[in-house]
Amino acid sequence: MTAISFGPSRGRAGALERTLSGITEALESSLFAEEISGRPGLFQSLDARVKLILVLAFLISVGLSRNLLIIVSIYCLVLILGWRSAIPPSLLVKRVWLALPFFTGLIILPAIFMTPGPGLLRLPLGLVITRTGAISALFLLLRVSTSLSLTLLLILTTPWNTLLSALGALRVPAVFVLMLGMTYRYLYLLLRVTNEMFLSRKSRVVGRLSVADSQQILASVAGALLAKSLDLSSAVYLAMQSRGFRGTIVTLNPFRMQPKDWFWSAVLGSIAALSVILGR
Repeated sequence: MTAISFGPSRGRAGALERTLSGITEALESSLFAEEISGRPGLFQSLDARVKLILVLAFLISVGLSRNLLIIVSIYCLVLILGWRSAIPPSLLVKRVWLALPFFTGLIILPAIFMTPGPGLLRLPLGLVITRTGAISALFLLLRVSTSLSLTLLLILTTPWNTLLSALGALRVPAVFVLMLGMTYRYLYLLLRVTNEMFLSRKSRVVGRLSVADSQQILASVAGALLAKSLDLSSAVYLAMQSRGFRGTIVTLNPFRMQPKDWFWSAVLGSIAALSVILGR
């Protein structure tokens, strides 16, 4: 059987294949996150409220710290906690550091050259990397990477419904919790519908498409997806109501503090407090 290819050039994946691949990868990442939260591990065994408070405490300590060594120590602690929670350290490193150059790099790059200070390295075209700019960029890079790793550790080790229920238990406004829950469910279903639409379109195309034809197909799929999303939003809400949803997130496992929760709250909370003191 001859493989079907899209796009004007041979050997290059067309727009349909790239879009389909990205959607499938997003779905697989979501399913993989749910699978990790069910593994036996340190963070999985803790109360969701404890994890929320501890992660918030470390985020505050990272944001207030003026010591690079403290921030690096917290980042290493996150990797250790992830390893003890059945999360491969490579997973935390890849998910964080592969995304940093595209977002944080846009802010860091001008700061390296435009921040006043003594020159550290001279580049062609008269560009000078200042010492102050390099230190500021390093601080920003470490703070963002550590904060993202902390958030990722919480999300990967906590089922979404449990996390939303913990937010409600900590007196987060119900409207905010409801919006988060609806957004998660709606985006997941929307990704599945989009994946099915592109897969259906791909199965009906024989041969190679030109750029104009590929763009026309993408435009038609986007229009159909917009119309379908309007119906899907009401269907999602009705499905949630039919399953007992009345505006609050309820889990089958009620929150109950255990001795290990108190122990790790004291240990990690003390580390976070000490990080704030030493970092200042």
